[in-house]
Amino acid sequence: MDAPATDSIISVRDLAIGFGDRLIIDGLDLDVQPGEVLGVVGGSGTGKSVLTRCILGLVPKRRGTIEAFGQNLDGLSRAEHKAVERRWGVLFQHGALFSSLTVKQNIQVPLREYLKLSEPLMDEIARLKIAMVGLRPDAGDKFPSELSGGMIKRAALARALALDPEIVFLDEPTSGLDPIGAEEFDTLIRTLRDTLGLTVYMVTHDLDSLARICDRIAALAEGRVIATGTMADMLRHPHPWLRKYFGGERARAAGVRA
Repeated sequence: MDAPATDSIISVRDLAIGFGDRLIIDGLDLDVQPGEVLGVVGGSGTGKSVLTRCILGLVPKRRGTIEAFGQNLDGLSRAEHKAVERRWGVLFQHGALFSSLTVKQNIQVPLREYLKLSEPLMDEIARLKIAMVGLRPDAGDKFPSELSGGMIKRAALARALALDPEIVFLDEPTSGLDPIGAEEFDTLIRTLRDTLGLTVYMVTHDLDSLARICDRIAALAEGRVIATGTMADMLRHPHPWLRKYFGGERARAAGVRA
């Protein structure tokens, strides 16, 4: 088992996650480097979202270690773990906005949970985050039911950025978006990475996103990471699933080329 990389923002070693008698993840190693956009791919049921939720502490592990910002998450007190949580933001699939709250109020949820700020200051932060993700100012007073799919994604991203995190976890950020909306969202992610110095951990099936904005790709199969590297590395890899995924008809239609 490799030692965690000392310069990684997230290091996972020998991770096992299971439900009942079935192991979804078994012996998984993964490093996330500061400042990169990492795309995490795999077939349905390979544990991409489960892995993300385990790193975030939402799903228990059976063995292994997870380090974030150089700290083993198992050894932290509740207060220390809360301090780590302040350093990451999460965009769940489909946004997961609170339906009874406005966009502004959704963005303010993590501010209320982790900080003690005045109402005017929280309103100003929400306004800045709304602008940062490319929403109109009046979006802040709208409820999720009044938003398009693309606007929901942007509002959820604004909430993920509320605490100025160092890393953001994105679960299928372009799912459900039309090609134009998906391309615009990819551009937004890359721009935020470049301007804010963010690290981006992105679970996705979107071949265009992988080719367009990811610095590295981590491919999951057989309960572990079978390959990491650039798109060119994926295209050269001999594993049958990778050859089919990155060399199939859909990949060629998306312009993925060896």
